[in-house]
Amino acid sequence: MVIDRKAYRDSVLGCWLGKSIGGTLGAPFEWRRAVHDISFYTQDLGGEPLPNDDLDIQLLWLVALEERGVELDAHTLAEYWLLYVTPHWCEYGNAKINLRAGLMPPWSGIVANPYKHSCGAFIRSEIWACIAPGCPEVAARYAYEDAILDHGDGEGTFAEVFCAALESAAFVEKRIPRLFEIALSYIPDDCGVARAVRNVIASRAEGKSWREARDLLLADYRGSTAMGYIWCTSEEDQAKGFHEGELGWDAPSNIGIIALGLLYGEGDFGKSLCTAVNCGEDTDCTGATLGSIFGLLHGATAIPQRWIDPIGRGIKTACLNLGELGYFGNQLPATVDALSERTERLADQALARRGNGVRLGEDADPTAGEAIAPLAPEQRDALYRNLTANVFRFDFFDVAVDYIDDPYVRDNEPKRIRVRITNTYKVQASINLHWHLPGGWSAAPGPDGTVYVKPLPWENTVEVTYTLQTERVTQPTVRAAIELTMPGRAVTMLAPVVLLNGNLAVQT
Repeated sequence: MVIDRKAYRDSVLGCWLGKSIGGTLGAPFEWRRAVHDISFYTQDLGGEPLPNDDLDIQLLWLVALEERGVELDAHTLAEYWLLYVTPHWCEYGNAKINLRAGLMPPWSGIVANPYKHSCGAFIRSEIWACIAPGCPEVAARYAYEDAILDHGDGEGTFAEVFCAALESAAFVEKRIPRLFEIALSYIPDDCGVARAVRNVIASRAEGKSWREARDLLLADYRGSTAMGYIWCTSEEDQAKGFHEGELGWDAPSNIGIIALGLLYGEGDFGKSLCTAVNCGEDTDCTGATLGSIFGLLHGATAIPQRWIDPIGRGIKTACLNLGELGYFGNQLPATVDALSERTERLADQALARRGNGVRLGEDADPTAGEAIAPLAPEQRDALYRNLTANVFRFDFFDVAVDYIDDPYVRDNEPKRIRVRITNTYKVQASINLHWHLPGGWSAAPGPDGTVYVKPLPWENTVEVTYTLQTERVTQPTVRAAIELTMPGRAVTMLAPVVLLNGNLAVQT
């Protein structure tokens, strides 16, 4: 498939302009549960956008891609997160606590993190779609590696995968219902995000107004308002019982609102944005994501100039360490135009490496949209196969260390760990496994053993379940490692295992 480069540029610029416009429009109403009545910006902006974390972390991922290459994964993103993401709030802060304790993704996003179901991941999905245009499976894999960092196995991860798949497909598929069908195929059918989107689709099909659709969505898929404060909910919504909700369970309703804006906006930029923001909730995130999707679908040329003039084309950051990235490092793009140019360079690299024949060029196929199909169920299941495992990728093998229930160990309690080895090449192998354990620890069925792994295209994964145990856990963090070697091959693969002392942790 060939995607027209000129059209690609227009869509990417539209994405970043729409992101900035929507985030600025919605910022004053963030986490107010109410039906608003806005039709344009409500503040004097002086030609500049408001700073917004919706775009900030994508600037960091841009730098990471440029510095480390397009094959980066959750482990690399976690390093950049610790170095450059400054906020300590909600999932951002909880992920940093877990990472500093030694936990890796996805457990950095799972442990003691009620915000794993919140909105912090889907707001940074566009970079993955823009470097993988027309390749939703590639964009979804990038989004997964990103989201598990601070959302683990939560709804936040499903939300980012949903958005990235939809946004990538939007480069070549322009029908909203078809985009929803594609994006829904990338997430579990029974997750909250999927059910919320289908709820909105049903409301639209039944002829309900956007206000009715919004109330039906919040009736079943709302979380709490900001920190659960009742004053964040309007009296009208309090009367409907909407002042109550689970802390942090925010992604389903807000993804539903984005779907609502797309369906009820009827292809009009201002109407789409304002409909979403007028629904309340995480309004800067819903406005920003909807604006980016509109830009991807229709291009920058379809965004009315009256929406651009009040904020200009500059970028303002809110939550990045500017010591190295900004004032001294000068690594951040100053405008959406510069961001778009750097995104395009990365897209050429990512497509050459992972695009399976998709490329940017001048000889675009006008029927390219027909090539975007929903993901097969078995492929979707494979995407989430390691949702509770740390995955380490080597040249010819992936090694997944699955903590199964949690990453805690306790005195005299057995801890089960599943090791999954996947052969990613065409040559079979016998692999020796050896546990490096702290003193006093045991591993059953034994610290040493050998497994045989078939090559592709046969069943190329083997699993071994170990039980670790010690009489007394004496350290806050327990570090071990699994060493994998192959007779006759000069390679050593080392998969670290990091467990937390759970003697004081609440067992659930």
